[in-house]
Amino acid sequence: MSQQAKGKIEKKWISFGILMLGAGTIYKLGFLKDAFYVPMQEFMGLSHTQIGTAMSVAGLISTFGFLASIYLTDRVSKKVMIPLSLISICVCGIFLSTFPSYPVFLLIYCLLAVCADMLYWPTMLKTVRLLGNEDEQGRMFGIMEAGRGLMDTIIAFGALGIFSALGSTATGLKMAILFYSVVPGIIGIIMYFLLDSDDAPAGSTADTRADAVHGADSVSANKRAWENVMRALKNKNIWLVSFNVFFVYSVYCGLTYFIPFLEAAYALPAALVGVYGIINQYGLKMLGGPVGGFITDKVLHSATRYLQIAFVVVGLILVVFSLLPHQAIGILLGMVITLGISACVYSMRAIFFAPMDEVHVPREITGSAMSMGSFIGYLPGAFMYAIYGGILDRFEGLAGYRIVYMIMAAFAAGGFFLSTYILKTIRQNKNPEG
Repeated sequence: MSQQAKGKIEKKWISFGILMLGAGTIYKLGFLKDAFYVPMQEFMGLSHTQIGTAMSVAGLISTFGFLASIYLTDRVSKKVMIPLSLISICVCGIFLSTFPSYPVFLLIYCLLAVCADMLYWPTMLKTVRLLGNEDEQGRMFGIMEAGRGLMDTIIAFGALGIFSALGSTATGLKMAILFYSVVPGIIGIIMYFLLDSDDAPAGSTADTRADAVHGADSVSANKRAWENVMRALKNKNIWLVSFNVFFVYSVYCGLTYFIPFLEAAYALPAALVGVYGIINQYGLKMLGGPVGGFITDKVLHSATRYLQIAFVVVGLILVVFSLLPHQAIGILLGMVITLGISACVYSMRAIFFAPMDEVHVPREITGSAMSMGSFIGYLPGAFMYAIYGGILDRFEGLAGYRIVYMIMAAFAAGGFFLSTYILKTIRQNKNPEG
């Protein structure tokens, strides 16, 4: 292998590692509930409905943010988008640590959503897809999810350690929030100096360079970005993959409620609930991501086929779990089953954008395709947390959780049928006469 080829590979993985650092820290504040659900209720005076509403309002803002990012991702350089998003997250977190009133809390969550979902996430997805070839998509996204899980776990345990060291008090929660704020801020500053600027944000062509010579680069870039948007909107396969992401994410939203469920069903101690929450929401990414990517690339050779099988497994387990007599079974079994469901869903999350290559989405519209996929796929974040939280507040005890699990199973069934249709479409495209 030549030195030039080695240098290209090294640069590829350095870029990948930088993106992974940011991806593992940027959502910590927006998903503070993952490790501190009960302390948020106790020290910030928040109910299930208020937390769920905040998540859903932020999800709604994310939806509009993803719409804007369909244009922005192919227009603005990652050297600007990624550091700006991380540093802005830091500023929002500092204000959140003051335990503001609920209206201000909602505003901060909306700003966190803009920074993470409009500025960072689609740009990261675009860059990851372009770093790997068609045969590497499952592994690239799987490793990214595993790396995120590792960073998530390290940072979350650090925050939980601070919280515990300060007596699990309101002050401890404030310091944990500040910790979650400072880390992405530092990474954002580092990224500004390490990331390269995009050579041509809206497409690297000779025409673009010629336009620049004549002072028309901005006009040409805007035109190309809008052309990419229209091409993405007219591509049926992008819509199909995006709605498959939608079904996975609808199930994923329900994983949040495994944490309060264990406390309600088994009286799990608050400290242990926090540890379980970190493992469930973050640690399992390290397991699910690589497993999903390996099976996708090396065993099934199809991300869509993997999703189809996983939807069946998750749906069946959720139905059985919702019917179990939890008062009569041990806490260990409950933890094992919920962790198993989470691991499977995380393996699906790791690769649910990989089918973009499988259905042959043109690489020159990757930014628009990933933003559109994020807009549709993450749409459940705009309403599912409020729905799940409202159900739990309306139906007390285990009855509410059983309803939530059955709804999650219904989304898994929808995902199975859509995955089956996508596989049929892929086969027809390969054999148009068959």
